[in-house]
Amino acid sequence: MNYSVVIIDDEEPLREAIKILGQWEDLNVATIYEANNGQTALELLAKHPIDIALVDMKMPEMNGKQLLQMIEQQFPELIAIVISGYDDFEYTKQAIRSRVVDYLLKPINRQDLNQALRKATDMLAAKKQKEQETINQTITLNMSLPRLKEKLYLSLIDRSDSSYLSEDLLKLTGFEQGNQLFAAVSISMLNMEQLAEKRFKGDIDLLHYAITNIIQDLASVYFNSFSFANPKHEREIITIVSMEGQYREDMLYKLYHQMSKLTATLKDLFKLHIVVGFGMPVAAIQQLTTSYEQAKRAALSFDLMRAAGIPVIRYEERSEETGQDKKSILARVNQLKHMLETGNTAMLSSFCQTIIEQLHSADHFKLSEAEKLMDELVLILNDIALEFGVPSSKLPISSSNPLRVLSVNGDYSDIKQYGASLQRLALAYKELIDQEKRQDTGFKISEIKNYIDEHYYEDIKVTMFAEKYYLSREYLMKLFKQQYGKGIHEYVQHVRMEKAKALLAEGSLKIQEISEMLGYRDKNYFSKAFRNMVKMTPSEYRQQAEAVKK
Repeated sequence: MNYSVVIIDDEEPLREAIKILGQWEDLNVATIYEANNGQTALELLAKHPIDIALVDMKMPEMNGKQLLQMIEQQFPELIAIVISGYDDFEYTKQAIRSRVVDYLLKPINRQDLNQALRKATDMLAAKKQKEQETINQTITLNMSLPRLKEKLYLSLIDRSDSSYLSEDLLKLTGFEQGNQLFAAVSISMLNMEQLAEKRFKGDIDLLHYAITNIIQDLASVYFNSFSFANPKHEREIITIVSMEGQYREDMLYKLYHQMSKLTATLKDLFKLHIVVGFGMPVAAIQQLTTSYEQAKRAALSFDLMRAAGIPVIRYEERSEETGQDKKSILARVNQLKHMLETGNTAMLSSFCQTIIEQLHSADHFKLSEAEKLMDELVLILNDIALEFGVPSSKLPISSSNPLRVLSVNGDYSDIKQYGASLQRLALAYKELIDQEKRQDTGFKISEIKNYIDEHYYEDIKVTMFAEKYYLSREYLMKLFKQQYGKGIHEYVQHVRMEKAKALLAEGSLKIQEISEMLGYRDKNYFSKAFRNMVKMTPSEYRQQAEAVKK
């Protein structure tokens, strides 16, 4: 059975992105329609048999809420998937009434989009067998409440204003407003990868599932709780807790007690080392943003120089530390580049050891500082690797977990282990660069020169060669200039001007004809380029050549 889909969004780039990311053939989607506003969407729905609609909640004139209301009245069989930003959940009540099957938060990624589409096509197949089932029953069977709760809490902790939460959604999450206190907890798993490999066959999702279940069991003694892995940082588990009453100190005491028990339990069961930070209790769930930010700051304040210290940290107001950051490696970029270029492993290890010795000389080294330094090193190494010709597809250019992309173990629970992680990271980039040097592609820079010599009249761009030889643009330009003393664009101009001088000297062709033969669409541009290189106009050069002949 083939399906049809309509993408309803006023932003063309988002519509194009959805068209590119969707696995349409695998989903049996034969037809894709587009609408840039609600009215056009309704006209398409009236004209064509459409099965699934992807609806942006924020559109001019007729927004997603209004469109869903119209769809509910006029096209009750249509399956809707909502596209929303973090500030769009004021519309979620209407979305629930309109039987949406999933919520896609911007920016949309391939996995979430295709999971939502698969859910929708599965529902269509189920509806064909069970015509009498209601839409609400179908949603109950197919929609994951924990997933929805996770999205809602992520929206809460990512924003400072969450007043848009409705009573219906609060009931859905299990945290109803009333005589309750709420708090956020941030749990950092320091040796997560070691545990995953040893006990969970490398399955991080399974590890997350096990840990969140243990947290749930321990927290349920005093709290109503919900835990989930941070999708932007897989080493972090976020826990949202609530407790009856208004005694903050009582809640803080119980939180500290249970989180201390959690650290001991996870250490005994799995040898997992965690750091727990929790924020101050708040009286409204909409204020969880503040509590989470406090929890995160508390966890990141853990000092790796004193790794044997207490791993459960309550947020407290403290003055921000000032002073120049002496841990930056930006000043050592050229030194690092030289070591990677020469492939000297010993020097590279010594470089990392020097950084650790510098850190040892400081009074403290917090988790926040460790993450910042690691991120800085990744950015610098990405740039160096690109310069040496490593394709961007092999690098963690925009990954939220670059070490995993590079298959580097990022575990560390003290300063010594952190140094080992830095060294593993640097050596991983060295191997990528070495592989690029060893790779026998049969490529010679003279191939580009030969191509230009034969096709100088075409529109020649460096990206043509970068895509053909799977090398970076910067690397090709550097190689070409080293070999021939000119950049690629400069060499193209040089060849064209040499051909121009020969044709002008013959005297049989008009300047306009010569310009076109050399690939210039504009005679004036050709004349200007010729004058810049030869220091005279084409007419002047022709006159000079004719005078020489006489």
